Amino acid sequence: MSDLKTARARHAVLSSELEHHNHLYYTHDAPNIADHDYDQLLQELLAIESSYPELMTADSPSQRVGSAPLDEFNQIKHERPMLSLSNGFNDNDIHEFDRRLHKELGQADERVLAYVAEPKLDGLAVSIFYENRVFKYAATRGDGKVGEDISQNVKTIRSIPLRLPLGAPDRLEVRGEIFMAHAGFAALNEVQAKMDKKPFVNPRNAAAGSLRQLDSKITASRPLDIFVYSLGVISDENFATTHSETLERLGDLGFPVCPLLEKVEGPEGCLAYYAHLSRLRSDLDYEIDGIVYKLDRLDWQRSAGFIAKAPRWALAHKFPAQEKTTTVNGIDVQVGRTGAVTPVARLEPVFVGGVTVSNVTLHNQSEIRRLGVRVGDTVIVRRAGDVIPQIVSVNLDKRPATSVEYTFPTHCPECGSEVVVEGEGVIARCSGGLICRAQVKQAIKHFVSRKAIDIDGMGEKIVDALVEGGLIDNVSDLYSLTFEQVINLDGFADKSAQNLIDSIASRRHVELSRLLYSLGIPQVGESTAEQLANTFGNLDALKSVSVEVLEGLPDIGPIVAQNIVRFFADSNNQAVMNALVERGVNYDEIAVADLPDPESLPLNGKTIVLTGALQSLSRSDAKKRLQALGAKVSGSVSKKTDLVVIGADAGSKAIKAQELEIETIDEDGLIALLG
Repeated sequence: MSDLKTARARHAVLSSELEHHNHLYYTHDAPNIADHDYDQLLQELLAIESSYPELMTADSPSQRVGSAPLDEFNQIKHERPMLSLSNGFNDNDIHEFDRRLHKELGQADERVLAYVAEPKLDGLAVSIFYENRVFKYAATRGDGKVGEDISQNVKTIRSIPLRLPLGAPDRLEVRGEIFMAHAGFAALNEVQAKMDKKPFVNPRNAAAGSLRQLDSKITASRPLDIFVYSLGVISDENFATTHSETLERLGDLGFPVCPLLEKVEGPEGCLAYYAHLSRLRSDLDYEIDGIVYKLDRLDWQRSAGFIAKAPRWALAHKFPAQEKTTTVNGIDVQVGRTGAVTPVARLEPVFVGGVTVSNVTLHNQSEIRRLGVRVGDTVIVRRAGDVIPQIVSVNLDKRPATSVEYTFPTHCPECGSEVVVEGEGVIARCSGGLICRAQVKQAIKHFVSRKAIDIDGMGEKIVDALVEGGLIDNVSDLYSLTFEQVINLDGFADKSAQNLIDSIASRRHVELSRLLYSLGIPQVGESTAEQLANTFGNLDALKSVSVEVLEGLPDIGPIVAQNIVRFFADSNNQAVMNALVERGVNYDEIAVADLPDPESLPLNGKTIVLTGALQSLSRSDAKKRLQALGAKVSGSVSKKTDLVVIGADAGSKAIKAQELEIETIDEDGLIALLG
């Protein structure tokens, strides 16, 4: 090119032509140009950008080729959380989903709700953000709140527009599923075999691995595609009034939308679509593991709202589990961070439900007895979608004479301490506690994990080496590690040792919810940890909280409440938490409203039983409101019961209350009691 002006003009023409052909080929599967001619246009564009780098814009077709490798992925916080979906497995689940929505929306049962039904692709969920009509970034789902920045890799997928047409919203976030079609997957594994590399297990793993390449040139060489299925952030409030209209408009903007989606009426329409797709499934060129139903009207979606991690207005209807036969090569046990001793069956590897399964948990002694499984047995293994594989049954006709009945260990294989069995063989725990290396290791691995404190570079092997080398005995010891200690471990050089020390130091200040989750309180997950942080504001308040106050909080039952109180009362746990503070671990306290003194609550010390159906509120709501007033809500009537609330069609509990001459009230009395 003779000058920049001429180059700029030609660059604009080439960019427009290439994006036009990309759209025809990848979105509509209707190319009108030969591959050779397309390549010639692209090479000309690359030559111009090589001579005039200033013409290489963020939305240039050259960005599809791939860029220089990244050192690591940055993180992106989602402006709106990327939630998961609740699951349904049978016809009754779909009817119940529809009934719940009628109730939530206050709609008469005879009114038929409209849904959008579409295949549930087995790929990787992604968020793609546009600003002023230009691709800005793309991120994985991650933990729903924070994902990995995979912008450079997503740009290489040719069916994704890098610039939107006029009329698109100024700020637009689309969400979809990136996948690899069967034909592309087969071709990729042929290339892997020719290069003497390990083949990919399934299309989903291949797609996920391709998107997590630090070198986007590798991603560009992989046959990836996408179907968009929803919006995240959008600046135009009048973009659409229904979900079906949303997808139609996204298609008009150039986004690939699954051609198989349909608008259906009521649960019968959902189930008819499910049956239709079940028949088509084996003929599709991509993996699906179920159907997703979404309420069509967006205003009704907003009214229905959300539960902790999923929308109430959507449901994933999973396909039946897949089953395969294999043999049990051995059974051993693993020791978890709470001391739970869990038996695991080591299987002859078998491909089922999209993955190769070689290990299956047997949960406990009771499960082993129920199945009657032995080493050497032929068993049926089931897996559906992302559900954990399980042994369904044993084929006794194929049991060899050499099969060996499994004997559960009486002592911990890690530390030799006695294994204590609770109940009918349901829970077995190592009694070693802090002297058990397995428990220490698992507790530290949980503490440093991404969803907890998130110490970069602290993998399982490093934790094992630190514990086995006697450098750490609990999580607080991490913060006193020195460069000199780490450099002496196998596999560490100066840079990697310093990086680890720096990474630990950078995670001294954390969010309170992360700190609570990282402590490994039994049955306290991310959502419960966040709720505790927002309710109590600091660790000191939690150290003195009562079971009754905790049970008054949403989604915290008696077992979780007891686990929390027991954890903070334990002197060893207190010592570790104090050591964390002494070694510089800190968090921002959260301002919260003062919690009432349990003794000042009007129903403090009262034991109340609910029986029968309530009309004006649900049993769970009634229980929470009674607990908030200080009451203990029990499931059975005894001499210690103070009051029984009798609803419609009450049964034996009402009779027993009369026999024991315990005070009873009806629903009106309950409403008065609740104020």
